[in-house]
Amino acid sequence: MTPPSPLLRSYRPEDREALFDICIRTGHEGGDARHLYPDPDLLPNIFAAPYAALEPELAFVVEDGGRAVGYILGTADTASFVDRYRAEWLPGLAERYPAPVREPASPAERMTVLMHDPERMIVPELADHPAHLHIDLLPTHQRAGHGRRLMEAFLAALGEQDVKAVHLGMLTANTRARAFYDRVGFHEIAVPDAGPVTYLGRSLQ
Repeated sequence: MTPPSPLLRSYRPEDREALFDICIRTGHEGGDARHLYPDPDLLPNIFAAPYAALEPELAFVVEDGGRAVGYILGTADTASFVDRYRAEWLPGLAERYPAPVREPASPAERMTVLMHDPERMIVPELADHPAHLHIDLLPTHQRAGHGRRLMEAFLAALGEQDVKAVHLGMLTANTRARAFYDRVGFHEIAVPDAGPVTYLGRSLQ
């Protein structure tokens, strides 16, 4: 009997464990980041869980064998998300992840700095692309069309909210991800002093 094909569906609260697992296992230029972060929940608590908690209507997963193996999530309005992240999400993490008081010296410390600075997401050059997203698939399920399916579902959900354009930030070194974004219609947005990050945008009109 042929096993069922992976299923695209909306995120559910019971996907939380898989969401965290996918995020850390794809958190280093698309590959496993568990060796870089002693606390495997750190990256998901910055780049995945707050979106699922604050804007679950924009969170979708690919499920295979009863478990999520990939996701896409984000926000329809970055500025509003930043306000809610600081007011509703960050207070619950402050005791577990105190704000650094020294220059960060490790990947975990650098990420903790980002956690406590959600305003970094507000970039003037991206103002015409108010929505933003994060998408990750386990390596076992990449290059099988699931990323495109996730992206189409997310963009359709943004369209239902009359969002005009969306952006994302990616590590410039992740050339495989860049090739995918190019294929699904994203283009580069020039942002001065972006460091190791490239910003991409896409119109929904």
